[in-house]
Amino acid sequence: MYIVHVQVHVKPEAVEAFKAATLANARASVQEPGVARFDVVQRLDDPARFVLVEVYRAPEDQGRHRETAHYAAWAAAVADMLAEPRAAAKFANVFPADGGW
Repeated sequence: MYIVHVQVHVKPEAVEAFKAATLANARASVQEPGVARFDVVQRLDDPARFVLVEVYRAPEDQGRHRETAHYAAWAAAVADMLAEPRAAAKFANVFPADGGW
């Protein structure tokens, strides 16, 4: 598994619009064969901060995800909503075993 955590800080006035656009992208993303999970989480103490937890079956699946129409639509929709550039960290799976996803 190839896991990406994307840290997103949006403008306070854009929180609801960001959530709507991101949920549309997440719902489409989990339909991709190479996507095991696509979670969207929001900080309780700072609702303008989100983490996207993207779990791909292989590293190249992230590249295929970025070529989809729903990703392009999401990236365009949220570009002006961001308070700062997105930051990503990449991880390897430890537990549960890959078959548990």
